[in-house]
Amino acid sequence: MADKTDKSVKSLAEAASQAGKGGLPPVHLWNPPYCGEMDMEIRADGRWIHEGAPINRPQMVRLFSTILKREGDRYFLVTPVEKVGIRVQDAPFLAVDVDIDGTRITFTTNVGDSVTVGADNPIRVAGTPDQPRPYVHVRAGLDALIDRKSFYRLADIAETAPDGRLAVRTDSGWMSLEP
Repeated sequence: MADKTDKSVKSLAEAASQAGKGGLPPVHLWNPPYCGEMDMEIRADGRWIHEGAPINRPQMVRLFSTILKREGDRYFLVTPVEKVGIRVQDAPFLAVDVDIDGTRITFTTNVGDSVTVGADNPIRVAGTPDQPRPYVHVRAGLDALIDRKSFYRLADIAETAPDGRLAVRTDSGWMSLEP
């Protein structure tokens, strides 16, 4: 079984590498047949785990992140010819840094994506007022959990929005920081 899994991981990595030349692969256009589940999980702390062991090569994690697709509440790694299910504990990415330039707010994720907050990439906050879980939309239904230091930086610039909620002003309007 390990040999089959190793081959599947290698084929996914090769397909991602080829498809991603010049940008992100067009996973939204791919609808290959479902090939089963892979023993891979993205933990809430951003670690990618394969068969119980962390994937320690950042380039490999980045590669896999480019072929990640969400369908409903399920996550898949997809290529033009195969689709395998994986587990995601919370959000597939972490927003690990934020650049604030006036009303332009740009996050950097743990896999190297850069996301500017706006209508297509809003901030949303789940959880409770005592334990907020802030996220930013990255792409195609995939979110990044905003890390604590970045959320505190947002809180530092927060104002009371016209609706009375604590929010940050962005190029596309107000983004609430409350659940």
